[in-house]
Amino acid sequence: MAGEKLVTRGQAWFCTTGLPTDVVIEVDGMSFHLHKFPLTSKSRKLHELLTEKEDKPMAEEEEDHLRCVSLDDFPGGSETFEAAAKFCYGVKIELSAATAAALRCAAAYLEMTEEFAGDNLISRAERFLSHSVFPSPGESVKALKSCEALLPLAEELGIPQRCIDAVVAGACSGEPSSSLFGWPVMDDSAARQRNGGTQSSSWVESLTMLGLPFYKRLISAMRESEHMNSEFIGRTLVSYAKRSIPGFSRSKRIRPSQPPTAAAEQMELMETIITNLQPEKSSGVVTARFLFGLLRTANILRASEPLCSAMEKKVAPQLEQATLEDLLMPSYSDLAETLYDVDAVERILGYYMEEIGREVVAGISPENGEENRGVRSPARGNEPLIRVGRLVDSFMAEVASDPNFRSDKFCRIALALPEHARIYDDGLYRAVDIYLKAHQGMTAEEKEKVAGVMDCRKLTLEACTHAAQNERLPLRAVLQVLFFEQLQLRQAIVGTMTAAVEDEGAAAPEEARKGGKRREAAGENQLLRLGMDSMRNRVQDLERECSSMRRAIERMGRNEEAARERRWRTPAGGWGSLGRRFGCRSRMQVCDSRAAAAKRAVVQQSP
Repeated sequence: MAGEKLVTRGQAWFCTTGLPTDVVIEVDGMSFHLHKFPLTSKSRKLHELLTEKEDKPMAEEEEDHLRCVSLDDFPGGSETFEAAAKFCYGVKIELSAATAAALRCAAAYLEMTEEFAGDNLISRAERFLSHSVFPSPGESVKALKSCEALLPLAEELGIPQRCIDAVVAGACSGEPSSSLFGWPVMDDSAARQRNGGTQSSSWVESLTMLGLPFYKRLISAMRESEHMNSEFIGRTLVSYAKRSIPGFSRSKRIRPSQPPTAAAEQMELMETIITNLQPEKSSGVVTARFLFGLLRTANILRASEPLCSAMEKKVAPQLEQATLEDLLMPSYSDLAETLYDVDAVERILGYYMEEIGREVVAGISPENGEENRGVRSPARGNEPLIRVGRLVDSFMAEVASDPNFRSDKFCRIALALPEHARIYDDGLYRAVDIYLKAHQGMTAEEKEKVAGVMDCRKLTLEACTHAAQNERLPLRAVLQVLFFEQLQLRQAIVGTMTAAVEDEGAAAPEEARKGGKRREAAGENQLLRLGMDSMRNRVQDLERECSSMRRAIERMGRNEEAARERRWRTPAGGWGSLGRRFGCRSRMQVCDSRAAAAKRAVVQQSP
């Protein structure tokens, strides 16, 4: 029968063969005007229904000997019935992965078996599924997606499970025909080169078409398989999360493939992703940015505490790869005091240090193969921990100005990392300075605790110079800065002198051979000695200055009331006024020619 004799007019479908139609089949709001004989010759169900109709008196609404049959809940809707009707008329139909499952279900519904008619639709659809769909994991995904609208009949026929088994088998076999399932996993550029432009990620993205129920079954089957590569599972989970969670991806180019779901469904989706996610540091698939984005989404959805805790534990091992933007997670809890979720960052730091402790106890080293998996070991040094230290300092400086950021929490986060996590404490000093500036109502004891989180011995010369003039710092902290600045200067002088002596000894034979250059070098060394003697005198002046200050402070303590009146006589007060009274400018340059005047000022102010 020619295809042009099968036409659609509005909500009606006609077979114009020249013979009047005698049957009307209604499916999903569409009326199919057909002939009895082609239908009853292939379908046992239609044969029984139409025969039953003939045995009953014709209803008044049935027109001119037309027998009307309504097929409610027909699998696949009117489009699938149209294909089945064409098959009954002998019209060649094109099967595909997207339509084969629907036609298989329709054939079962219409009872188009081999026993009723040879080479029937059930056997035709089964052959196509077995030979063209199930051997290809990608085609099996398309067939599995089509089964979502064919339940429960598709489940009774076992089509979804066969599709899932085909996908898992293809993923484990690593067949070259399916680029996604070929191992090792390559990046997109390598995949395009090998497959002639076909990206490996396109197969992963095809899994995002699946609804959550089928996707959960697929992931569960992958987990149960002994030969499944965990990196592939991680890749599918990342892609599915980016495509299915509304607002998860920050890129405007990525749109959710699934329509926005209810809060309960979104929570179920989050639980599926988090439960099955196993971060792999070395693969680069499950990145820190993705994990923090997932944690942020869980907080927005107000996920349960156990679920958020599980997510934070998965984030912790990737902390060394995170950025400041990742840590700045807004607080969505009604009980939160700060703008950013400081509590979550504190917990993640705790999990991170627990992970480090487990690695140290386990004795991880490159010799036992752990280094190849990207797990940090003592042999790799402190580089990852130092990166975390810089990240934490940046985070603290960013949130230090929050008026609700309590000082005890500030100190806990600052001291959560070991001492060797910071080469210099300049970043921590910056955070302390910002915090003291934003929280001027703190008590003296609280200021001492906040300033005590930094190690003055690990401040650079530039930071020391700034701290010595910082009136927001407690007096004890300023004195420590001056003291350790003096030590740094002494060590620098000793190092310079040692290097000069070594250079002079090494250069002596060469100078003897070069004659006149020896006298020139000796003159330069003499000038260097004079310069170092001058620096040594300045250091001694600074030591005497600090000693005078200490004695003056001790005398002030013995006569507290009288000292307080003299100390706070001017409104300015503070370290600045105390420094002016003692003649100290809080700089390294205090050990200049005005040291004597400073000492006289100390004597005059003492009781």
